[in-house]
Amino acid sequence: MTKSFRALATGLLLSTASAAIAQQAPIVLPGAPGAQSRVIDKDEAIRLSDTRYSPADVKFMQDMIVHHQQAVEMAALVAKRTSNEGVRTIADRIDGSQADEIAFMRGWLEDRGESMGATDHSNMQHHAGMDHTGMDHRKMDQAEHHAMMGMATPAQMAALAEADGAEFDRQFLTLMIRHHQGAIDMVEDLHEQPGSAYDPVMFEFTNDIVSDQETEVERMNVMLSQLSADPRVGLAAGFRDAGEAISNLRIVAALPKPTGFFDPDNPAQLQPEIEEDEDEASDKDTKRADAEGSTERDEDGDDEDRFGQRSSLLSFANTDMAFSGDLLVAGSYHGFNAYRLGEDGKPNLVSSIVCPGGQGDVSIVGDLLFMSVQDSRARVDCGLGGVADRVSDERFRGLRIFDISDVTRPVQVGQVQTCRGSHTHSVVSADDKRIVIYNSGTSYVRPNEELAGCFENGGDNTALFSIDVIEVPVANPAASRITSSARVFAEDDRIAGLWLGGDHGTAADGGPTQDTNITDHCHDITVFPSKKIAAGACSGNGIVLDISDPLQPKRIDDVTETGFAYWHSATFNNDGTKVLFTDEWGGGGRPRCQAGDPMEWGANAIYELKDGKLEFSSLYKLPAPQTDKENCVAHNGSIIPVPGRDIFVQAWYQGGISVIDFTDAKNPVEIAYFDRGPVSEDQLITGGYWSAYWYNGRIYATEITRGLDVFALEPSEFLTAEEIAAAEGAVYPGGLFNPQTQTQVTWPDQLEAAADRPSISGG
Repeated sequence: MTKSFRALATGLLLSTASAAIAQQAPIVLPGAPGAQSRVIDKDEAIRLSDTRYSPADVKFMQDMIVHHQQAVEMAALVAKRTSNEGVRTIADRIDGSQADEIAFMRGWLEDRGESMGATDHSNMQHHAGMDHTGMDHRKMDQAEHHAMMGMATPAQMAALAEADGAEFDRQFLTLMIRHHQGAIDMVEDLHEQPGSAYDPVMFEFTNDIVSDQETEVERMNVMLSQLSADPRVGLAAGFRDAGEAISNLRIVAALPKPTGFFDPDNPAQLQPEIEEDEDEASDKDTKRADAEGSTERDEDGDDEDRFGQRSSLLSFANTDMAFSGDLLVAGSYHGFNAYRLGEDGKPNLVSSIVCPGGQGDVSIVGDLLFMSVQDSRARVDCGLGGVADRVSDERFRGLRIFDISDVTRPVQVGQVQTCRGSHTHSVVSADDKRIVIYNSGTSYVRPNEELAGCFENGGDNTALFSIDVIEVPVANPAASRITSSARVFAEDDRIAGLWLGGDHGTAADGGPTQDTNITDHCHDITVFPSKKIAAGACSGNGIVLDISDPLQPKRIDDVTETGFAYWHSATFNNDGTKVLFTDEWGGGGRPRCQAGDPMEWGANAIYELKDGKLEFSSLYKLPAPQTDKENCVAHNGSIIPVPGRDIFVQAWYQGGISVIDFTDAKNPVEIAYFDRGPVSEDQLITGGYWSAYWYNGRIYATEITRGLDVFALEPSEFLTAEEIAAAEGAVYPGGLFNPQTQTQVTWPDQLEAAADRPSISGG
């Protein structure tokens, strides 16, 4: 033994002995302010430092037992109420697997001396319209907690028990999908807690729950969609040969993307498949089986293909459109394309302008075209090389201005750099001297070193919680500038005066509410200059602005909605008495129209506007269930100007196009549609329709991956030939349509008189 080791050993012995002596001193646990301290023993002193499991682990197990018990109860209802073999098979799996898991969780708690918790959920009494006066708020909190776990309310369980046949199948699958998703959310919440699931057995168990529940949700979504008779269900996938379903519309044209605006080796922008050799695949399967208990397999038992998850450097996604006379400009993440509208409204390509930067939303005023740019890789010079440095004078994020007097040779004549870029913009006012534009940036705040005055955490100087007001001198667009950053979300001297993010508690039906984004920007602001008002879809709120002074917008009303995740866009009806807001739940890239998804989420909210105040009327969501390979949620649309009616055409990404009648604001109804199958059978690709707008008698729709489509309305039980003719003959002031600038259209007297008739179905 060396001298140094003897010295170390002696030191350790002395320190251990000192520790033993020190333990004879009292161990004290102070109380709250003013409370007496108390002496505790050594076991209690280290109880909280026991790292084998956490209080969150215990609560998770207690809650999951309750959660599983309800699933077993629901499964027990199946045998006597349906002959659907698929539903019966799911119930059998639930009965077997969840009973075993309940036994495991009980054993886990017992082994650690923990209680089973509150295992009876049958006494929940919280439901819509209940008088809570004198109610035990502990039980209310428990009911709200169970709702967040995706559990069915007593009323829903009672309704399920009363149902049979196809109606039972629908209710069972709907409730069970929500129930399974609740379990997944519980695991995600647990894993976010410090020190939770530290025990490898616990961690493996919770991961197995997620894997099993996700597989069952996928199966149940397919099964639930098959209960629908809608022709849009089950359309074949394909880039150019997808299945189609159409009602009360006629396809006028389906144009592919122009040359230079797609990758010829990968036109659909599919993710690359991850290829492995035999040895590597075998080794990974073994490791995956050890870590997760199973390999990824499809319904046939074969290993699922795996694909890359990262985006490519170039994006060719088609985006928004603007119209002026016979000119159509379609934006893109890669630039924009200009078309002349010919016979039957068919577009003829006249020029393609490459200027990458995303997202490429466009507006036209006279000979000027404005384009929103937000990506960090966008360059001042429209170059293809991107910008790699964190701070660079070559980067451009803001509003580009082009002279399109010769649309075959556009020239960039101005730029307005902004702190958060430009996601969308709105032309508020325009004359021969000045154009006023509201700019909405939704991306990160660039550093002050790159653009002076840009701060994310700058207190009242932050670039958050505002919109940019931009002034463009028509004679000198290069002198365009931001005149102010309007604090339209302020309240009581607080710039963050509206929704601060988070969910809304428990919904009226006892279910969960949406986790709504904080209101620190607007996504879209639709201005109605002739009415001197604007409607903003502003992340966590819908707002109404007084724009009597275009340079000083003032908020006059605001609302929030418990089912909205992200307030995305707004559209007035033709006389400005209604506003239709959309919710982009999932950001546009997720499959949010599956059969089991809530019909209140990712939907439209229709409000009546009375004396500047918004009054809620109804929600509308695409009624046709989509697959898990189709991104789908409410997106951009416009009014179809039928006299005396409120008709709206709308893009739903891969959910297709839907035309609704919301003349009766409380009872909107679909009157026409078009849909294709998914771009890919194997991959979830961000595709489908970005925007669908009515202009000069046709519906123009930008398809993100495929190109540009044109449709005409067909007479039906919902719309007469005379009403369609009136819509086709509607007069737009200045012959102009910009997506976020609404104008009040008029009709020739003869067409309006011919279309005048009592309301019909849906109106």
